[in-house]
Formats: sequence, structure tokens, C-alpha cells
Amino acid sequence: MEKLVSLAKRRGFFFQSSEIYGGIQGVMDFGPLGVALRNNIKRAWWRSMVELRDDVVGIDAGIVMNPKVWEASGHVQNFTDPLVECKKCHQRFRADQVSGPRHEDDGGEFTEARQFNLMFKTYVGPMENSSTQAYLRPETAQGIFVNFATILNSSHMRPPFGIAQIGKAFRNEITPGNSIFRLREFEQMELEFFVPPAEEMTWLDFWKEERLKWYLALGIQRERLRLRQHDKDELAHYARGAFDVEYEFPFGWSELEGIAARGDYDLAAHQRASGRDLTYFDDIHRERYLPHVVEPSAGVDRTMLTLMIDAYHEEEARGEQRVVLRFHPSMAPIEVAVLPLSRKEPLTALATKVEHGLRPHFRTEYDDTQSIGKRYRRQDEIGTPFAVTIDFETVNDQAETIRSRDEMTQVRVALAELRKELEARLR
Repeated sequence: MEKLVSLAKRRGFFFQSSEIYGGIQGVMDFGPLGVALRNNIKRAWWRSMVELRDDVVGIDAGIVMNPKVWEASGHVQNFTDPLVECKKCHQRFRADQVSGPRHEDDGGEFTEARQFNLMFKTYVGPMENSSTQAYLRPETAQGIFVNFATILNSSHMRPPFGIAQIGKAFRNEITPGNSIFRLREFEQMELEFFVPPAEEMTWLDFWKEERLKWYLALGIQRERLRLRQHDKDELAHYARGAFDVEYEFPFGWSELEGIAARGDYDLAAHQRASGRDLTYFDDIHRERYLPHVVEPSAGVDRTMLTLMIDAYHEEEARGEQRVVLRFHPSMAPIEVAVLPLSRKEPLTALATKVEHGLRPHFRTEYDDTQSIGKRYRRQDEIGTPFAVTIDFETVNDQAETIRSRDEMTQVRVALAELRKELEARLR
């Protein structure tokens, strides 16, 4: 993890937010390569979950919602973690993440555990009092539930169907940590799949397998992924069943995504609190019911961390150590780097022309800094599958060299065939 976090900062994937002022715990900033990787993750999720399905539509709900939403959903009363405080240093910890009755670092004793609500509070409008208090959403799901009837009527969908959303959520975690694994500001990718009550467990089985397949399609190693069913004592009080897609992180097996059968808990709660009818009338079977929900809920940040950990390799290559991120081409922030052998003309002009020609078809980068060997190493470290080298012979033979990240092989290809050759390797 230390090596990966160092690489992430050095190469511009992610780093501490507000670092020049000492940072802020639980919030990260994402640099140029991090943004590119995150966009690839979100595009892949949206493509798989929405665009390639005829039974899912999208939504983008507000981050600040009417506070009654969170009262009805149970978050105001129940969205808590047990908190303890060291009597000596006054640091606060989650009660389930400390060992023994004493603080291991300074020997201080802990206070009794009390429940701490994880929602961030804010105020809407110029007055700051209880009547204007609101919350930053701790999850994106409730924005889907409160809009269920509107989406149902405007989209003409019928259960089983889903509503998908990607967006920021905020939790005032007592002890954020493990780099970007547990943050206070994070990004979720959630699907609420509304089904007839009798079909809930069938769809739970479907979505747990479907979500595992998605991670495999991103190139994550199968032996480091598993599906784990929740024991009965782990289940939320409203859940009929749940599975986690887990990954073997450097700190152990941990949740990458949760897939839960939530019953009609959320729709029923909002129907009671709002007085609005959120039932669905099935005109084929002539019955009215509150749909049940199966929820696959993933995090952009955890997926990003997983991809980077899974892709990270240290190896000896031709007598020297190299670090390489073996990203699947679909996830690589840059697919093709164009590298002139030197900064002399006419190489730079020709390389620029080649990069501009490839740019509409691939995620590209032009780089003429440092020696060619150091540039290859940088492209290996950021996970670029192929580098195209423009050398002095290119001017004469109208050909260039394609260098492979994984095999470290070099193949001479005609400029006229370059796009076709790269597509064959990348697509």
C-alpha cells in the first residue's frame, strides 16, 4: 500500500486534499491520471448497467435533499457508529476498531461507547437554525426511492426495472483510512432494481453473479475476488439476503461491492412519511403492490484502488527493476503514448501529427521529455499498454515502432497501418 500510495502521488492519480495546508482527513483529490481512470470506471459501469440494458434508466438526484427524506429512511435515528474517546489524548475511534480497554499508543483509557451519527449537517438559506438544517446525502439510493413514482410515470417502465445513479456521497466516518478505501467524501455507483415481491430472491441471485462478472471484465484477477453471503446476524433489519463482492486487499479480504435484497422497506417508509402512493399497478395481472428492491451498490474510489492494487507489479526487466501497472486496456488512463526519439525536427512535428491523428480514436499522450528509456518506464508505471516511437528512420520509411507494456516487445509498423494495428491490440 505504501508503494502504491507513493506512486499515486508521484504520477498524479490521487493525493491528500488541501495538502499545502496540512490536508483534511478522509478527503482525497484526484489528479489527471486519477480522473481519467475514474471516468473509465464510471463509463464502464454506466455502459454495462444502463446503456446495454433495456430495463434500466438513469437519474441524477440532488446532493442536498429535504431533511424529511432522511427522517423517513431512518438515517437521522439509525445511521450511526459506536464512538469511544481516549481520556488521555482525546482522540476518537470507532469502538469496533480498537483492541482492549486501553489506548495502545499512550496507555489512555477509553470512554464508554456512544452512538455517533455519520451524516454531515448543513443549512439551507441565510438562517442557521433547526428549521433550515439539512444534510449532505450519505448515499445516493434515497434520491432514487423518492423519485420512483415520477420515473415510473415518465419512462413507462414496468417492474422488473432499475434506476441507476452515479454521484457523490458524504459520511463523517470516525476513522477513515486505508488510502481511498474509506473516505468521508466518496463517489457511488448504485442501482435500485424494482421487482415483483415474489421475484426478489431470483433477482438477487442474478445481480450477484452479474456484478462479479463485471469486475472480471475489468481484468481483475479471479483468485483475488470472491462472493461472500451475509450471515443472518449481519443483515440489516430490512434485508432478506445480501452478498458482498470481496477483494483480497493488502490489509485483507474486504468489501468491494454490496448486493442486497432490501424488500419494500424504503418505498414503504417514504409512502408512510409523505402520504404519496408509491405502489405499482400491474395491468396484466390486475394487482397493485409495492415493488421490492435489489440493490447492487459499488464505489468508484474502492474500484479505483482495487484496479491499481491488482495491476501493480514489480519485476526485473533486462537487468533492472521496473514497476508496471498492468491495467486492462479499457481501464488504462492512457492507451497510446506517442514518443519522438528526440526533440529535434522533423521528429517532433511528425510525432505531433501522429498523436493528433490517433487522438480521436484512443486516449493518447504526447511526451518528449527525458531519455526514451525513462519515458518507457513512466508509461509502464502509469499503465499505458502501448507506446509509439517516432525515430529518425520514420522520416524515410514512413514507419514507426509499437512497444508493448507487458511483453516489452517492439514491432515496426507502417504509419498508414498504425491505427488499424493499435485497434487490433486494444479492442
